[in-house]
Amino acid sequence: MNRAVAVLMFSLFCIGSAEFVIAGLLPGISDDLDVSIASAGLLVSAYALTVVVAGPALTLLTSGMRRKHVMVGLMVLFALSNLLAAFAQDYAVLMVSRVLSALAHCTFFALSLVVGTSTVAPDRQGSVIAKLAIGLNMANVLGVPLGVLLGTELGWRSVFWVLAGCGVVSAWLVAVLVPADQKAEPPAGVRAEIRTLGRSRVLIAVAISALGCGGTFTAYTYIAPLLEDVSGFRSGAVGLLLLLFGLGTFAGSVVGGRLVDRALMPALTGLFGTLALVLGLFSVLVANPWTAAVGLVLFGAAFGAILPGLQARVMQAADIKAPTFALAVNIAAMNVGITLGSWLGGRVLEAGLGLQAVVLTGSAVAAVGFLVAGIELLRDRNRTAPQVADVQSTPAH
Repeated sequence: MNRAVAVLMFSLFCIGSAEFVIAGLLPGISDDLDVSIASAGLLVSAYALTVVVAGPALTLLTSGMRRKHVMVGLMVLFALSNLLAAFAQDYAVLMVSRVLSALAHCTFFALSLVVGTSTVAPDRQGSVIAKLAIGLNMANVLGVPLGVLLGTELGWRSVFWVLAGCGVVSAWLVAVLVPADQKAEPPAGVRAEIRTLGRSRVLIAVAISALGCGGTFTAYTYIAPLLEDVSGFRSGAVGLLLLLFGLGTFAGSVVGGRLVDRALMPALTGLFGTLALVLGLFSVLVANPWTAAVGLVLFGAAFGAILPGLQARVMQAADIKAPTFALAVNIAAMNVGITLGSWLGGRVLEAGLGLQAVVLTGSAVAAVGFLVAGIELLRDRNRTAPQVADVQSTPAH
């Protein structure tokens, strides 16, 4: 692994930990700042909303700047926002710190994909995207449990002190080890980035990403009650079981990255079908504690496997000189998919259909993603076929 990719993985691990750890700190924040748990929970919603709305806008505003300079600046902002959170004496200041921290998320991830893949040959870009996704996903596997443990022992502010320190280290590493923009390839600018988003292939790729995350999080949002009420696990075992999901996601990302390197759309289409099938199977396996554990690993692996392809497809469909805004919109669309998936699962529960039906609904959403990806695969082949025929019919000189 080259040094630049390792640095970007660490940076994304820090950003992901800052996003996800807050859920485990809500009780301490609620007591310390004298707000309700529901109000404290808005810190999670505000972060996600900022990623969706402000993330692409910030990416567009910085599109004319040198990528490395923007990345260093974003990690400095990340460090300062977490420092502000550590000092926050009231709810409003903590909310501001969360919004500022979220500003770094979308744009830094999009730039990481562009810069990271530029350091390797085209046939290895899927593996790099998988590694960057692993960096973000390891926040759930390692960062969140360690953060919650630290918050329990030393108080929730200690977590933000550590995150601020990680942000400083990350900014320094990016400045020293990430390659500067090539002078021969200046930033594309706002107009080029917007034109790229207008391509139908890009918009469909973004929709596929939303469907993938929507199908997954229709089920995953309600994973704790599934494991407790349907599988019969005690609440104390849920954390360990979610570690299994995280490990499955890690393994799936590695495999998915390699498959994407070989054949992007065939791999992505097949993996979407696999996700739909695994979710359908998981709705049955979850009824028994032993099979539920196996199903959870398969679920995590199926989700992890589609992640590299979702980003790689947008990069393939976008203008190679101006992919950053499209990637930022794609990241935002994935968060929209997560939100809508959670909402859809809630509606299934309110209809009285039960938790297993929620998983089946997630399978149905993933199946729609499979169909859309399959149609795009056929369209790609139809685009290629006339070109091949033209070459074969050209007389030799």
